[in-house]
Amino acid sequence: MKALLACIILCLSAQAADASLSPAELARVTLAPSHDAAIPANLIFHDLTGRPVKFVGALNHVPALLLLVDFTCHTICGPALAIASGALGETGLRAGSDFRLIVVGLDPKDSITDAKAMLDQIRDKEIERATTVLRGDRAAIRALTKAVGYKYVYDAEVDQFAHPAGTLVLTADGHVSRSLSSLSLNPGDLHLALLEAGKGSTGSLADRIALFCYGFDAAHGVYTLLIWRILEIGAILTVLALAGFIFVLERRYRGKPLKTGQ
Repeated sequence: MKALLACIILCLSAQAADASLSPAELARVTLAPSHDAAIPANLIFHDLTGRPVKFVGALNHVPALLLLVDFTCHTICGPALAIASGALGETGLRAGSDFRLIVVGLDPKDSITDAKAMLDQIRDKEIERATTVLRGDRAAIRALTKAVGYKYVYDAEVDQFAHPAGTLVLTADGHVSRSLSSLSLNPGDLHLALLEAGKGSTGSLADRIALFCYGFDAAHGVYTLLIWRILEIGAILTVLALAGFIFVLERRYRGKPLKTGQ
């Protein structure tokens, strides 16, 4: 029992031990597009064949959902893509003609193999065919994220990014129409947002998305620091309650007289 409890407590403490970014650095991680945010017209990335492409060319004259991810992320980037592609598949809109999905890597070090592996999160073949995965150099990535108000911080100690858990709806010409949380997308809202973007209009961009993805563990990136600390306290209390429960059971078991044959 002691070994089990030690392992549980070690796992809980290891989550916080991986953190090396300060609260001030994490506070800068937000998604807050300006009212006229748009993708630079001549911004060049590379697709999964290594071919250079203009970002606006990836839109193919239709609105799109833009998701920025770390291809080697071990937290919520994969689930975020799965949620986005699943919601898109349930909008009732036609993949490729009514919308596209564009996935851009944040880390210029990530390889084509890393980028291709992220596509495993997309289960719908129609959505996959309407998806463009882009890799860029540091300058292109910075130009894109600056243009759309996407602020992130790199943690060199763990080679991970603290970045917003958000996604952007783009018009066919590359203007930002909506910013949404990538972890709470639903088909109804996404349907309306894409129809709105298809008309070239932009919605309210007032809400700043401060939820972030960070490479501690599968749950860490979903929460702000305050909520994460509350969860840590809750987890510790749960472990203590579990330890007390096991202790009581052991005491009862040891105090129970053994049955002897008649």
